[in-house]
Amino acid sequence: MKTLIKVSVIAATMITTSLVASDILATVDNRNITSQDAEAFVRATAPKTTFDQLPEKQQKMIAERLVERVLFIKAAQKEGVEQEAEFKENIEKLKEELLVSLWMKKQMENAIVSDSEAKDFYKNNPEKFKMPESVNARHILIPDEKTAKEIIAELKELKDDALKEKFIELAKAKSTGPTGEKGGDLGNFSKGQMVPEFDKAVFALKKGEISLEPVKTQFGFHVIYLEEKKESTTVAFDDVKEKIVQALKQQQFQQKLSEVAKELKSKAKITYSATPKSTEK
Repeated sequence: MKTLIKVSVIAATMITTSLVASDILATVDNRNITSQDAEAFVRATAPKTTFDQLPEKQQKMIAERLVERVLFIKAAQKEGVEQEAEFKENIEKLKEELLVSLWMKKQMENAIVSDSEAKDFYKNNPEKFKMPESVNARHILIPDEKTAKEIIAELKELKDDALKEKFIELAKAKSTGPTGEKGGDLGNFSKGQMVPEFDKAVFALKKGEISLEPVKTQFGFHVIYLEEKKESTTVAFDDVKEKIVQALKQQQFQQKLSEVAKELKSKAKITYSATPKSTEK
């Protein structure tokens, strides 16, 4: 059944792209294999990837697979597979899958969300669009407290670029953490992403400051340097409008499906078989 659904996805994609001018990748006995065929093949196997994103070697490999597929189809037709009962049964299943898929696509396209609805959702759900306070920090991880204090003593009289440069130098030379070779760079992170002791210490610092006492965690003793701090902000409506519209459309679509299913069930004659009793002890 998984194979059948995969074929259905490919078929549906080909239908929706049939009106687009095709770039011919190969021709097999007067049958063209297009970039749209290749795109459908890629989407069926790797939904987040497009054919154009693939390196040339992989594009050629996919074109070759599609050529082989055409040849295999011809071989199957020649051997009369189309006349076999199993083929006819699966064709009917494929039709049903495609029929439902295209019907659902139509229902989704009919969902309409106005700008005012999107704006109302944005205003009524402010917590969904808040960017939490975040920092960009570096650290030097040391196994013992004594060495960590010695590093702090070496750094605490320095300021600005001189402090940052010396911190990076010491991180590369002395940090036992995996970020040592990167000068202790931890990148950007928000509250709650680090262990509590580290989290509390780093968010208490101001930009360009170091921790004046070693910060003990389960990993050892940390000397922290705060490179940047960003306050909590709210994402602008225009930046999230499209995502809101799509989310509301999906919500509308699901609600409509539920209503349609309920209505159709009320008009249909449905008989459920009794659930067989379990034979397990």
